[in-house]
Amino acid sequence: MSSVAIMTRRGFLKTAGIVAGYSVLSFNLTRQAFASAMNFVGLRQKSVYKADAEVYKIRKSQDNPMVQKIYNHEHGFLHEGPCGHMSHQLLHTHYVDRSARVKALKDKGFKLAM
Repeated sequence: MSSVAIMTRRGFLKTAGIVAGYSVLSFNLTRQAFASAMNFVGLRQKSVYKADAEVYKIRKSQDNPMVQKIYNHEHGFLHEGPCGHMSHQLLHTHYVDRSARVKALKDKGFKLAM
Protein backbone atom coordinates (compact mmCIF):
# COMPACT_ATOMS: atom_id res chain seq x y z
CA MET A 1 0.00 0.00 0.00
CA SER A 2 1.50 3.33 -1.00
CA SER A 3 0.83 6.53 0.83
CA VAL A 4 0.31 9.58 -1.29
CA ALA A 5 0.21 12.99 0.28
CA ILE A 6 -2.64 15.08 -1.05
CA MET A 7 -2.27 18.83 -0.75
CA THR A 8 -5.15 21.16 -1.22
CA ARG A 9 -4.90 24.54 -2.88
CA ARG A 10 -5.32 26.22 0.51
CA GLY A 11 -2.58 24.04 2.04
CA PHE A 12 -0.26 24.79 -0.85
CA LEU A 13 -0.80 28.57 -0.57
CA LYS A 14 -0.27 28.45 3.20
CA THR A 15 2.97 26.46 2.79
CA ALA A 16 4.21 28.69 -0.03
CA GLY A 17 3.48 31.80 2.07
CA ILE A 18 5.36 30.44 5.05
CA VAL A 19 8.36 29.45 2.88
CA ALA A 20 8.38 32.86 1.18
CA GLY A 21 8.19 34.64 4.53
CA TYR A 22 11.10 32.68 5.97
CA SER A 23 13.11 33.27 2.80
CA VAL A 24 12.61 37.04 2.95
CA LEU A 25 13.24 37.12 6.68
CA SER A 26 16.43 35.05 6.46
CA PHE A 27 17.68 37.12 3.50
CA ASN A 28 17.19 40.35 5.47
CA LEU A 29 18.88 38.89 8.55
CA THR A 30 21.78 37.65 6.46
CA ARG A 31 22.12 41.03 4.74
CA GLN A 32 22.05 42.86 8.07
CA ALA A 33 24.61 40.49 9.59
CA PHE A 34 26.91 40.94 6.59
CA ALA A 35 26.57 44.74 6.73
CA SER A 36 27.30 44.69 10.45
CA ALA A 37 30.39 42.51 9.93
CA MET A 38 31.69 44.79 7.16
CA ASN A 39 31.10 47.83 9.35
CA PHE A 40 33.11 46.16 12.13
CA VAL A 41 35.94 45.37 9.69
CA GLY A 42 36.03 49.01 8.56
CA LEU A 43 36.14 50.28 12.14
CA ARG A 44 38.88 47.78 12.99
CA GLN A 45 41.00 48.86 10.03
CA LYS A 46 40.68 52.52 10.97
CA SER A 47 41.68 51.82 14.57
CA VAL A 48 44.69 49.72 13.53
CA TYR A 49 45.94 52.40 11.12
CA LYS A 50 45.39 55.10 13.75
CA ALA A 51 47.27 53.10 16.40
CA ASP A 52 50.16 52.47 13.98
CA ALA A 53 50.36 56.17 13.11
CA GLU A 54 50.48 57.13 16.79
CA VAL A 55 52.94 54.45 17.94
CA TYR A 56 55.33 54.30 15.00
CA LYS A 57 56.63 57.75 14.18
CA ILE A 58 58.90 56.35 11.45
CA ARG A 59 56.67 54.35 9.12
CA LYS A 60 58.98 53.95 6.12
CA SER A 61 62.35 52.26 6.35
CA GLN A 62 63.98 54.88 4.13
CA ASP A 63 63.03 57.57 6.70
CA ASN A 64 64.74 55.73 9.57
CA PRO A 65 67.75 57.80 10.77
CA MET A 66 69.86 54.66 11.29
CA VAL A 67 69.25 53.51 7.72
CA GLN A 68 70.07 56.99 6.44
CA LYS A 69 73.30 56.94 8.47
CA ILE A 70 74.33 53.58 6.96
CA TYR A 71 73.74 54.93 3.46
CA ASN A 72 75.35 58.34 4.18
CA HIS A 73 77.29 59.29 1.04
CA GLU A 74 80.38 60.55 2.86
CA HIS A 75 81.00 58.25 5.81
CA GLY A 76 78.32 55.57 5.65
CA PHE A 77 79.11 51.87 5.53
CA LEU A 78 77.07 51.47 2.34
CA HIS A 79 78.07 54.82 0.85
CA GLU A 80 77.49 53.52 -2.70
CA GLY A 81 73.75 53.85 -2.12
CA PRO A 82 70.83 51.47 -1.81
CA CYS A 83 71.59 49.64 -5.06
CA GLY A 84 75.36 49.49 -4.72
CA HIS A 85 77.56 46.41 -4.87
CA MET A 86 78.14 46.14 -1.10
CA SER A 87 74.46 46.48 -0.19
CA HIS A 88 73.60 43.86 -2.79
CA GLN A 89 76.16 41.45 -1.32
CA LEU A 90 75.03 41.99 2.28
CA LEU A 91 71.28 42.40 1.98
CA HIS A 92 70.24 40.03 -0.79
CA THR A 93 69.90 36.28 -0.51
CA HIS A 94 70.71 33.59 -3.03
CA TYR A 95 68.87 30.33 -3.55
CA VAL A 96 70.80 27.09 -3.27
CA ASP A 97 68.98 23.88 -4.24
CA ARG A 98 69.72 21.28 -1.58
CA SER A 99 66.94 18.84 -2.43
CA ALA A 100 69.35 16.29 -3.99
CA ARG A 101 71.42 16.15 -0.80
CA VAL A 102 68.31 15.80 1.36
CA LYS A 103 67.02 13.00 -0.87
CA ALA A 104 70.40 11.22 -0.63
CA LEU A 105 70.25 11.36 3.18
CA LYS A 106 66.68 10.01 3.19
CA ASP A 107 67.73 7.19 0.86
CA LYS A 108 70.47 6.23 3.34
CA GLY A 109 67.83 5.93 6.08
CA PHE A 110 68.22 9.25 7.89
CA LYS A 111 64.98 10.59 9.33
CA LEU A 112 64.82 14.35 9.02
CA ALA A 113 62.50 16.34 11.28
CA MET A 114 61.20 19.67 10.16
